[in-house]
Amino acid sequence: MDKGSNRQGGGFDIPDIPDFIPRRFKPWLFIIFVIIIQFSGGIYPAAVSDMVGTKALMQEDILMAGYASLVGMSINFCVMFRLKFRFSNRIGLLICSSVLIVCNFVSAFTTNVPLLVAVCFMAGWFRMWATLVCNSTIQLWLTPVRDMSVFFCYVYLVVDGVIQMSGLATIYTAFYSQWEYMQWIMIGALVLLMIMVLLLVRPVKGPMQIPLLGIDWIGAILWSVFMLCFVFVCVYGNFYDWWDSVEIRGAVLLGVVCGAINLWRATFLHHPYISFKAMTNRNVIRATMVYLVFFTLLATEHVFEHSYAINILGFDELNLISLNWYVVAGIVAGVAITYFTFALRKWRYKTMTAIGFAFAAIYLGYFYFTIDYGVEKEMLFIPLFSRGVASVVISIVFLTSIVQSGLHFFVFPQALTINGFTGAVMGAALGPAIVGEFFRHVFARNMSLLGSAVTDTVPQTSVTPIGDLMGMVQSQALVVSMKEVFGWLLIIALSVLCVIAVSYSSVRPAAIFPKWKNVRRMLRHIVRSQERFHARVSQ
Repeated sequence: MDKGSNRQGGGFDIPDIPDFIPRRFKPWLFIIFVIIIQFSGGIYPAAVSDMVGTKALMQEDILMAGYASLVGMSINFCVMFRLKFRFSNRIGLLICSSVLIVCNFVSAFTTNVPLLVAVCFMAGWFRMWATLVCNSTIQLWLTPVRDMSVFFCYVYLVVDGVIQMSGLATIYTAFYSQWEYMQWIMIGALVLLMIMVLLLVRPVKGPMQIPLLGIDWIGAILWSVFMLCFVFVCVYGNFYDWWDSVEIRGAVLLGVVCGAINLWRATFLHHPYISFKAMTNRNVIRATMVYLVFFTLLATEHVFEHSYAINILGFDELNLISLNWYVVAGIVAGVAITYFTFALRKWRYKTMTAIGFAFAAIYLGYFYFTIDYGVEKEMLFIPLFSRGVASVVISIVFLTSIVQSGLHFFVFPQALTINGFTGAVMGAALGPAIVGEFFRHVFARNMSLLGSAVTDTVPQTSVTPIGDLMGMVQSQALVVSMKEVFGWLLIIALSVLCVIAVSYSSVRPAAIFPKWKNVRRMLRHIVRSQERFHARVSQ
């Protein structure tokens, strides 16, 4: 019987937790655990301006560390099930909490960029492990038939919701005290989590402790370096002037070499870290293409939403971060829409994809037609709400499509790694790099045109200082350039919607996750095969 599926007495039970805690409260204990774990990110990008000022770091350094955490989370997918069957829930949570405490402590004080990136990478890796420990334990409570479209609604409600809430908590903490206090608060929360685990979670072991044999650790390192090089190019490209710098060329060369070595090793390794079956799967390729287009459309969130609110609308940090509540409302609404239509009524993938891109078009179209100097804060509810709905709908739908791709269970985590890289890492880094570079070219052109027009029309006897005139020109060029970028992205979004409308697909979500005892049996078979292979080699 699967862990967490003991139904003696007529209810869901978790054998790891003692019986003096009522059964109906046991799953909520693990939800508290996973919320604390998700809040513990090493660094908090919402405090980037404060960190830049106190640590003497560049904004790109903070972004690189934040994206390194996403890389660590993505690369963990290929080994997370092995970790689950190697360690009990109690041991897994204690190990992850201890590492995250160290990561939060180091990231609060270090000014060494490579160390900060490495620490955030480790934080992402162990945060993913702890998240799996919690979510897999309550999976049967969320969906007794293991319908992954239902389960992923819960996952993205927690993950995306915590991302927005952590930004709110960080800014309020920095406003009332110092940004470093957010690290201390999370260290205290993790210590509390460890105490609760020691007191309330028993070391329940599975029927067999599966060793960590047959894992391609060299492939994991090479893929991690490849992803980090990709992020480095996207984050630091404009700072180093792209191909004119040796740093960008070196990062591209290192990333290409690591990727090529991994592809070569996948041709002969029996269990590569990411196999060609995962890379060439139709649903994985389709999801990757959709992510590239979709998250590029929403990249304006990272490129100039902050600049628009600060420089044009005059928002302070508290008013700016309060906009996260609009996104939270969109995330909740998007999860509800996906749950009642996609998970329960089994609407088609095509329909749900059209819904996601439609909300993205609403977000882009609203900004295109209303962006100006006099926009009230409440007027931003519609676009930010729509962005929250769009991102969560697309993420849930295409992650479910990967589950339904027909991959073998041990290839499925490899597909999750690709999905995490393309959906989270590339979505957060590549899209802003493309849109940001396009915006800079548009802004430079508009600044030149408006500046020449002002100098030609303003008389030499004008009493207005030239500095004030150029400030007005710069603000006007900024608004015009934003509107132009939003317009081009809106055209792309509407074109994608037209392509979806004329296409046809009758596929509906029907993916059921295998039972944990079957997963354990398959892992046991792999380990025994590896042991026999090593025995033959030693002879």
